[in-house]
Amino acid sequence: MEVTGKVKAINPEQQVSASFKKRELVVTTEEQYPQHIMIEFTQDKCDLLNNYRVGEPVKVSINLRGREWVNPQGETKYFNSIQGWRIEKMQADAPMQQQQAPPMPAAQAFEPAATFTEEEHDDLPF
Repeated sequence: MEVTGKVKAINPEQQVSASFKKRELVVTTEEQYPQHIMIEFTQDKCDLLNNYRVGEPVKVSINLRGREWVNPQGETKYFNSIQGWRIEKMQADAPMQQQQAPPMPAAQAFEPAATFTEEEHDDLPF
């Protein structure tokens, strides 16, 4: 899966334990109702964020993760996280270019039939 948008925040690296570190990135999507998506980069993937700045348009490859946890009272809780594993810079005007295709002149849309006679039958029902 992928998330595209502009970098809203890049948090500093957090050393969670002696063997685990993470870094959080917030991407704001560019749609009618923009979403602020927090994406975690862990371990060696933390360094991928070093060359990015707030405001840059990016495409982030992600994995959705889910966990189950039973609290001391015996209640089962579920948690989701979004883990990033690749990030790419995008051109600022790339979304506009992808949405607009150049119009094709109607005269070039189809080639005229060479010859057609009523005697040529096909098996179409109409």
